[in-house]
Amino acid sequence: MPRRGLVAGPDFEYFHRRYFTPSEVAEHNQPEDLWVSYLGYVYNLTPLAQAFKGDLLLKPILEVAGQDISHWFDPKTRDIRKHIDPMTGCLRYRTPRGRFVHVPPPLPRSDWANDFGKPWWKGSTYQVGRLSAKTRNIRIINTLTSQEHTLQVGALESMWEILHRYLPYNAHAASYTWKYDGKNLNMDHTLEENGIRDEEEEFDALNMDATLHTPAVLLYFNDDLTEL
Repeated sequence: MPRRGLVAGPDFEYFHRRYFTPSEVAEHNQPEDLWVSYLGYVYNLTPLAQAFKGDLLLKPILEVAGQDISHWFDPKTRDIRKHIDPMTGCLRYRTPRGRFVHVPPPLPRSDWANDFGKPWWKGSTYQVGRLSAKTRNIRIINTLTSQEHTLQVGALESMWEILHRYLPYNAHAASYTWKYDGKNLNMDHTLEENGIRDEEEEFDALNMDATLHTPAVLLYFNDDLTEL
């Protein structure tokens, strides 16, 4: 495990989270900041939007900025869904919103450039991480300052990834010992693996407000003042 000063852990200057929540994807809904998700992954299409700025073929993509577009795809082939074009009788991509960037025209055209290599939806060029299939809330309480924050996190995120989410609220977050129920947390494990169960469904079944019973992680200050 690499170390920053006296504190063991990843170097957050180069740290990349693996998971993003649907609400995080939804925040990136502008042409200059455009994310989408599909088939369990998150993609940053901002460079694509900038490259085709003003092009009508970008319009269907702009309309779904910040959304999940898995319904555009065949989950088996991971390609855009296809259908038989009633006009030509040929197999074509199915594009109900209209043809978009890198989708070939229904008939041959001399003005369509097909020298772009792989279409944007194939490969990992624009991929930034995985989409959290399930999210949960966790309270983080700084015992030194008594400040409390509630974060929405992915169920499969490690504690290091949750710490990374918490950095905007506390730049010295890695200089604290993270505990739950009096026990030090394993920062390489998820909340569930650390024994912090997600009981939201159980509370819902009992018609109880789960937000009133969000588990809390307690942060205890150490001597090191490592700023991330």
